[in-house]
Amino acid sequence: MSRIGNRILKVPENVQVELNQNTIKVKGNLGELTYTFNPLIKVVVENSEIKTIRANEEKTTKQLHGTTNANINNMLIGVSKGYKKEIEIKGVGYKATLKGSEIEIIAGYSHPTLLRIPQELKVEVPKPTNITISGINKQIVGEFAANLRKIRKPSPYSGKGIMYKDEVIRRKEGKTAAK
Repeated sequence: MSRIGNRILKVPENVQVELNQNTIKVKGNLGELTYTFNPLIKVVVENSEIKTIRANEEKTTKQLHGTTNANINNMLIGVSKGYKKEIEIKGVGYKATLKGSEIEIIAGYSHPTLLRIPQELKVEVPKPTNITISGINKQIVGEFAANLRKIRKPSPYSGKGIMYKDEVIRRKEGKTAAK
């Protein structure tokens, strides 16, 4: 039994949901998202509630059931509230700057790293060591934040690197001098 797939989703105020066969379109204050789901899953929209129903009890259908429900829920949250990821850069000389539709990261390499910002996202750099990524699509926000973090992962020894704001880095003890 998929608990996530059986969950009934409530449509927030100021959000419209359109259903056309295997495609659901969600419009809200922040934008519009579209998702095409598998024909084995049936989506029912009634009285500002969304239900997902699976066609059979096969394992892959059960997996699609929960995934479809979660994706629709993420769309509802995205168009009403939006998603936001905050990133910190720690290290001497490490910083970020916006250059048009690209972000330039200086993270201890011999050259700066340029990363193109997707059109769906809004990226702000309030301080050279802080980056805020916001958008309506949870996947795109998370993927861009992960790509930024991948430029210089945080070191467990020195604590330097690019990390999420509330991320806890387990610090390791370095080598001790021989006695």
